[in-house]
Amino acid sequence: MEDDRIREEDCCRDDGEERSSTHEYSYSSEQLHQDDLSAIENDNGHVNDTRIPPRYGYYQINRKQPKYTEREVRKQGRNRARSRDSFGKRAVVTAVLAVMFGLIAGVAFQGVNFAAKSLFPDNSGSQVKLETTSPVTVSDSSNAAAGIIAETGTVAGVAEATMPSVVAITSVSVQEIYSFFGSRQYQSAASGSGIIVGDNDDELLIATNNHVVEGATTLSVCFIGNDVANAEQETAQMVSSDVNLEDAVSAKIKGVDAENDLAVIAVEKSDIPEDTMNMIKIAQIGDSDSLSVGDQVVAIGNALGYGQSVTSGWISALNRSIEMEDGTVSEMIQTDAAINAGNSGGALLNMKGELIGINSAKNAASGVEGMGYAIPITKAQPILEELMNRETRDKVSAEDASYLGVQLADLSSEAIRMYNMPAGAFVIETVSGEAAEQSGIRKGDIIVKLDGQKVSGRDDLINKLEYYKAGETVEIIISRSNNGEYEEMPLEVTLGARQ
Repeated sequence: MEDDRIREEDCCRDDGEERSSTHEYSYSSEQLHQDDLSAIENDNGHVNDTRIPPRYGYYQINRKQPKYTEREVRKQGRNRARSRDSFGKRAVVTAVLAVMFGLIAGVAFQGVNFAAKSLFPDNSGSQVKLETTSPVTVSDSSNAAAGIIAETGTVAGVAEATMPSVVAITSVSVQEIYSFFGSRQYQSAASGSGIIVGDNDDELLIATNNHVVEGATTLSVCFIGNDVANAEQETAQMVSSDVNLEDAVSAKIKGVDAENDLAVIAVEKSDIPEDTMNMIKIAQIGDSDSLSVGDQVVAIGNALGYGQSVTSGWISALNRSIEMEDGTVSEMIQTDAAINAGNSGGALLNMKGELIGINSAKNAASGVEGMGYAIPITKAQPILEELMNRETRDKVSAEDASYLGVQLADLSSEAIRMYNMPAGAFVIETVSGEAAEQSGIRKGDIIVKLDGQKVSGRDDLINKLEYYKAGETVEIIISRSNNGEYEEMPLEVTLGARQ
């Protein structure tokens, strides 16, 4: 029924399409057990006992004290002195040996470390990762230092500190309409949001939703300031002349994960004006696992394509599952902060100004209010880090386009569950003599990865192949049935050219 539908807030569309959904409510309870320990003591913290034995009293048990002459006493004193001198010498020798051993061990340890670093260098420094930092208070909003944190406790403080980390994204895609008289193509533009999550030597890296950039032929990004244009303005200019607005910056898709609705796009630093570069900041990453129901949150995004706007609300529920058109999405954060079309890919922040979620969807059924959903940052972080470290590619021209040589189909969620099949692009047939057949791909295989990227279905694989030239060799991972069990198999495929 239409009244019970959830719509994914695809910022590429604001057309009111609705999709059926199921509402799942789960409740959990925890019992806390605490053992109370008590102790009894007097006012001074000690137990009184009037029968305290004399010191060293146990030496006197059943033993008579011997009597000594004066000469014997002096002799015993000299023996004890010699014993003390001997003990002192042994202690000094032991200490010297211990120091020598420590020095030798330290030198050996440093030598091993030096040799290990020389033989096995650590290349982890080249990897881009999401950064977490300790909170500080906002001092000067015009300060160009990256990564300030909001003044704790106020929505205005969160907005002031974090708006420079949120961007407006406009995508242009080609839509095809079929009718009785044939098909017709036209360009359409729509808006979404993104979050600056990192950078490398040449690029600024922005996280967003996959559905914001899916199928886009052109992407542009507007940063904080008065230059953030709405979708209608940018559509008019981009569709008519295929160029960006003067103040918008061109962006490229760096990597996508359609299964988790995440993407990373890259903007060349050289394309960003210096004054804009001084204003923008990289978002601070929080911990979504520490959230509690009832925590206050702030949502920032490019709502309806009008530019950045701020809404505030509360965490309504955690670990929600929602049914989308392309499958069930789980572990979502539910909030009553307003999430509208264009907010997809925007930031959900805690009251320290830390990023705790990426806004993704809302319940748009009539009669439903305040049910927005965000992807927890703890779930998104490892996926985003993998995408951030991928090679940035351009779509290839039609002359250089690659051809795999397969007929593909999508797997339904029912088939995946019933036959325990992995998600991916199902191979209906291979074209004789083409790249797929030559590499060993067979009918009935499921393509699950292309060049290290997960493949969620037919369209996802086709979109990814648009960034690879004919003649390139890539690794494709297929899943093949073996006595009813699907096993993954890597294949090296040299992509062909379409004839």
